Amino acid sequence: MRELINLQINEEQLQKNIRSAKMKNVAIPTLAQMKDPNKIPQKVKEKLKATGLWDVDPINLFRISWKNEPVKEGGLYRSLPNYIEIPSEISGVKARIFAMSGKYFPTGAHKVGASFACLVPRLVTGQFDPTYHEAVWPSTGNYCRGGAYNSALLGCKSVAILPENMSKERFEWLSKVAGEVIATPGCESNVKEIYDKTWELRRTRDNAVIFNQFGELGNHLWHYEVTGSAMDEIIKAEAGPKGRVAGVCLTSGSAGTLGSGDYIKDQYPTAKLAVGEALQCPTLLNNGFGDHRIEGIGDKHIPWIHNVKNTDMVIAIDDQDSLGMFRLFNEPAGQAYLKDLGVSPEVIEKLSWVGISGAANIVSCIKFAKYFELTEDDIVLTILTDSAEMYQSRLAEMEEERGREYQTIDGAIDHHRYVLGLRTDSMEELTYQSKKRIHNLKYYTWIEQQMYDVEELNAQWYDYENYWGRLHKMGPELDKLIEQFNEQIDK
Repeated sequence: MRELINLQINEEQLQKNIRSAKMKNVAIPTLAQMKDPNKIPQKVKEKLKATGLWDVDPINLFRISWKNEPVKEGGLYRSLPNYIEIPSEISGVKARIFAMSGKYFPTGAHKVGASFACLVPRLVTGQFDPTYHEAVWPSTGNYCRGGAYNSALLGCKSVAILPENMSKERFEWLSKVAGEVIATPGCESNVKEIYDKTWELRRTRDNAVIFNQFGELGNHLWHYEVTGSAMDEIIKAEAGPKGRVAGVCLTSGSAGTLGSGDYIKDQYPTAKLAVGEALQCPTLLNNGFGDHRIEGIGDKHIPWIHNVKNTDMVIAIDDQDSLGMFRLFNEPAGQAYLKDLGVSPEVIEKLSWVGISGAANIVSCIKFAKYFELTEDDIVLTILTDSAEMYQSRLAEMEEERGREYQTIDGAIDHHRYVLGLRTDSMEELTYQSKKRIHNLKYYTWIEQQMYDVEELNAQWYDYENYWGRLHKMGPELDKLIEQFNEQIDK
C-alpha cells in the first residue's frame, strides 16, 4: 500500500525548489500557523497590512486561515473564526446552528486551504518541479480556483478544469489567474467528465501532475487539522455550561471538509457526522444519479477521501430548498422580511456569507435538528464554503425566470416553504451495513476507473486506525518539512 501522503525527499529537486522560492521571496505557512495566527512572524503581518485579500502575492499564503479579519485589504486576524449563528427565527428549530464562513479566504472560498495541502507536500519534498510540471486542478468550481491561486503564489504552472455550466464569475476570475482553463461538458454532477479529461492530460502531457481533490488525502488532512480546530474554538466560545455538541453537517463534495467532522468526533465522542448530498442525485442515499443545481458538490461517486466508516447519517437536500434559502438570504426584500421577524441587523449583514452550497449545509443542519429533536442546549456546526459573491449571476437568472423583482411576499413564501417547511424525509441513519454499502461504491470509480489500489480500499475499512488514524497524525510531520524548507530559504 502507498504512503498516505508521500513525504519522501528528492534532495536534488528540493534544493532547486528552495533556490526558486528564495528568488521569489516565498515563505510557506505551517498548519500550526493556520490554526493559530499568533505563531505567524511579525514581519509577515507587517507585509499583510499593505496587501489586498485577493492579491496574487506570496504573502497571502499566510491568509489561508479561518481567522482573517473580514476586510478586503490590509486585515490581519481575529481571535475566533468568522462565523454566523442561524437564529431560531430563521431556522424554526431550537438547536444552535453555527456556520463558519469561507468568504474571507483569498479567492473567497476555503478551497485555497485544501489545495495548499495537496501541492505543498510535493514542493517541500522535491517531488514537484515548478519549472517543468503543470499542476492540474480538476474541480466543480472552487477547488480549481484555489489550486490556480496557490500555484500562482508558489510560482507553479497551473491548469484548471471545471464543468462548462458553472457560474460565469468562476470562469472570469480563472481566466486572469490560471495558466490554462479547460471547460468540460455538463454541470456540477458531471464529475466523470472531469476525470476523463485528466486521463487525457496524463496520456498527452508528460509534465502533468494531477491534484484530484476527491482522491488527495492532503485535502482531508487540512480540514481535520485546520477546519476541525477552528470549529472546536467556536464550540469552546459558545457552548457555555449546558452546551452539547450534537454533530457536524456537511455536504459531501470532495469530502475534504468531512475531515473536520472526524476531528470533532475525536474531541466529542457522542457527536454525529451527517453528510449531505443533492436529492436530485442521491448517490450515498440510493446509489443514484442525476443532475442538480447545488454548485460545488460533485457526485455520482463516493470520494476516495471520504471516511465512510465514521459517517453517521446521510441527508438528501432538494435543489429548491437550497436555492430558495439562498435567495431569501441574499435578496433585499428577503432580508427586509427577516428583519420584520426580529432577526438582528448583525445576522442579516452576514447572510451574504451564504452561497448555494452553504445554504444546502444549513438545510442539512435544520433537517438534522428536527430528526434528532434537538434542544436549545444542542450545537450543530457547518461550513459556508464560499459566499453570495460567487453567485450574483444566479440571482439575476432566477429573477429572469420569475419575470419580476423579488418582493417581501416572496421572502415570506420562500421562508415558509424552503426553511420552516423542511421535513425529515430523504434521510438515513447509517447502520454498519449501510456504511459498508456506501464504502463499497468507491470500488467502481477508484479501482476500476482511476486505477487505485484495492488493498488500500480495504485498509480504509478494515485497518481503520493504521489508515485514518495514521493520516490524522501527519500534520506535525508536514509542518516539520515546511519549517525546514523555510529555514533553508532564510540562510
